[in-house]
Amino acid sequence: MLQPLCTEQFYPSPAADAVVQQLFPIPEAAPLPEAPDPKTCSPQEYLEYYIFPVLLPGMTELLHQAKKEKCFERKRTKFIACDFLTEWLYNHNPRRKDESFTEFFSIPFVHDWLKDHPREPLPLSFFLSEEEASVIIQAFWRGYRVRCDREVQELRQWQKQLRDEKIIFQRVEEFWARQEAKGAAVTSRTRPKKSSSTKVVLLPITEQFLIMIVV
Repeated sequence: MLQPLCTEQFYPSPAADAVVQQLFPIPEAAPLPEAPDPKTCSPQEYLEYYIFPVLLPGMTELLHQAKKEKCFERKRTKFIACDFLTEWLYNHNPRRKDESFTEFFSIPFVHDWLKDHPREPLPLSFFLSEEEASVIIQAFWRGYRVRCDREVQELRQWQKQLRDEKIIFQRVEEFWARQEAKGAAVTSRTRPKKSSSTKVVLLPITEQFLIMIVV
């Protein structure tokens, strides 16, 4: 017959816990050392006490946000890691505890920098959701299938011929307009010009000769 399971073998009594605590006391957490002077401490101490406590949580949030933006699944996304980290560090600065959240492009030094160094706009495809992108792709595919239809191909060929004929008529009109302009220019050049008044000036060079200059 099966014997009842004795749970005391697996879960010791409170008295046993007290004995274990006496034999193996749990050490108390060591008090945190005082922060060194940032102006006189070594570079390692400065990193450990003033940089890493703020930077490492920001890097963790950066990885979480990158996962949400599917940066590990796609080659190109609208997510800019430097912008996110800059915004996070600025808003979690210990000196700005009581201030409200500031968006990246509203940060003063970011605004001043972009004023002198504007960025190129991101492609519109980066701002499309998966549903919007799928609708555009499906619409293009359906249009392609319709254009492959034989009757639609005949209609498009007829429209192309009609456009070509209109272009021919337009080129003929432009040709005759240029010819008329050339004829008018030649006619204006061949017309006789009005005789201009001439002046005769006699300048004595010597007593025997005179020179005539027509002005």
